[in-house]
Amino acid sequence: MTVNRPVVLSFSGHDPSGGAGVQADIETLVSHRCHAASVITALTEQDTRNVKKLLPQSPEAIISQANTLLDDLPVKAFKIGLIGHHETAAAIHAVLKQHPDIPVVLDPVLAAGGGAELSNDRLIATVIDLLLPCTTVLTPNSEEARKLAGLTGLNDCGLALLEKGCNYVLITGSHEDTPSVGNQLFHDRRRWESYTWDRLPFSYHGSGCTLTASIAALIAHGLEPLQAVIEAQEYTWNSLNNAYLPGKGQHIPNRFFWMDDE
Repeated sequence: MTVNRPVVLSFSGHDPSGGAGVQADIETLVSHRCHAASVITALTEQDTRNVKKLLPQSPEAIISQANTLLDDLPVKAFKIGLIGHHETAAAIHAVLKQHPDIPVVLDPVLAAGGGAELSNDRLIATVIDLLLPCTTVLTPNSEEARKLAGLTGLNDCGLALLEKGCNYVLITGSHEDTPSVGNQLFHDRRRWESYTWDRLPFSYHGSGCTLTASIAALIAHGLEPLQAVIEAQEYTWNSLNNAYLPGKGQHIPNRFFWMDDE
C-alpha cells in the first residue's frame, strides 16, 4: 500500500507539559497526514502556565542530527519554533543554506505564552540576519513583529519584515486589544490579505506552534503558501475552539478535533 506522508523536519524545543514545542508540532503534522521528523533545539522546564528554565542544546548536535535526518529522509518543508540561543540560530542557518530549495516556515518564539522571555537582543539580531532571508513564511504575533521590525504599526512591521528577506509574513492579532482577531498577510511588498476570526475566550498554550506546523504540513503536501496560510488558520482556530484544560494554566489546542466528529 502506498501512503503519502510527506516529511516535515521540525526544529523546536521540548515542552514537557505536551502543550507546545515539538509535541505540538508532531500532533499537528500527524493530524495533516505528514511524517514528523524533529531536532530538539532546547530542553525546557515548563508547565501549562509558564517556562521556568531553558536549556539550549549544542549547535554541533543540532547540525549533526539534522544532517543525519536529511541524508535519509526526503524532507519537504522545515518548521522552526523555539530557538533559544543565537548559536542555535546560526546552527539552523548552517543547515538551511545547504538545502535552499526546501521551504521554511518560521515561528519566531521570543516569549512564552505565560510571559517568560525566551530571547535577547543577540538572538533577535541573528534571526534577522541569518534566518529571515531563508524564510518562506514568517508567522509572528503582533508583539514579535514589533520586536523583529523595531517599529510600532503592524502594517509597517509587515513591510519591513518582507524587506528583511521573508517571502510571506503572517502577523497574527490575538495579542491586540480588539473585539475579534485580525491576521494580516504580507507578500510582494504590500499587505496581501487580511483575515478576521472570532476571538475565543481563553488563553492558549501552543497556538503559534499549531499554526506554523499546519502551514508547513500543507506546503509539504504541495499547496502554495497563500492557500496553506488560509487553510492553516482555519485548522488552528478549530483546534483552539475545541481546546481543553489539562492543568492549572492555559488551555491546550485540541489538534485532533476532527477525530471527535468521526
